[in-house]
Amino acid sequence: MSKIENATQWMIDLANDDSHGYDQINRWGPDYDCSSAIITAWEIAGVPVKSQGATYTGNMREVFLKNGFSDVTSSVRLSTGEGLQYGDVLLNTVTHTAMYIGNGQVVHASLNELGKVTGGKTGDQTGKEITVRSYYNKPWNYVLRYTAENCRGNKVICVGQNYANQFAGTDIEVDGVRGPETVMAGIKVLQTALNLDYNAGLSVDGIWGSASQKALGNHYVVRGEMQYMVTAAEILLMLNGYQPNGVERPGEFGSGLERAVNEYKKDHGLNPDGVCDAEMFRMLIK
Repeated sequence: MSKIENATQWMIDLANDDSHGYDQINRWGPDYDCSSAIITAWEIAGVPVKSQGATYTGNMREVFLKNGFSDVTSSVRLSTGEGLQYGDVLLNTVTHTAMYIGNGQVVHASLNELGKVTGGKTGDQTGKEITVRSYYNKPWNYVLRYTAENCRGNKVICVGQNYANQFAGTDIEVDGVRGPETVMAGIKVLQTALNLDYNAGLSVDGIWGSASQKALGNHYVVRGEMQYMVTAAEILLMLNGYQPNGVERPGEFGSGLERAVNEYKKDHGLNPDGVCDAEMFRMLIK
């Protein structure tokens, strides 16, 4: 079975097993809430979204996008569900999440037997605490689709391509191949970060000219910082096949990103000092 099939089937099995109910306090088994159920389903299927920091609806999107998912919201008619595919994650970042299982149906966890989020008995007392039901629009803010299994090349590059499309507004094919379009997307990522962090006023055109070179200057990022240039470092490393595993939060320079920086520097004859400096940024976009 594919990861999509495994995650979706796990959710369906969960809904059909009344020993599992809804609870927001004891939420990582045997009871679950809406987000912990879906996070666990993908983690068990082999997509490390829980390991990488997904804990609730508010941070699911960022972590899922870094682990092989694409934001396909624009291709779905949320009012009817037209365009949804098996395994799609429906997300309202404030209140709820569910999984689409085909044939106009979703599976989700939703309230205990008291109609509340805590205080119920363990297990599904009503048969509806975790259940399969017809599609509805919460409304959803996002639809996330696992696309890494369609990746023909390097899976880390696929994740980077997904993330570049989100961060810099590029529209490159998620194929895991570091071709000319992916290199240009990497430049757009760095140009976007320079604009956001330093008001560089660059045209995000994927062309590394004198204006972009001047804007980069001697800028660098180190462990402990949290800014858009850190996000650019994460994406550029992934576009080069280096996975910053263990990053605490998107855009935060943690131990995982530091490790990836040092691996890249060692492989390219640079001093592995844990600093993503201007020289490394320039190498990453070549």
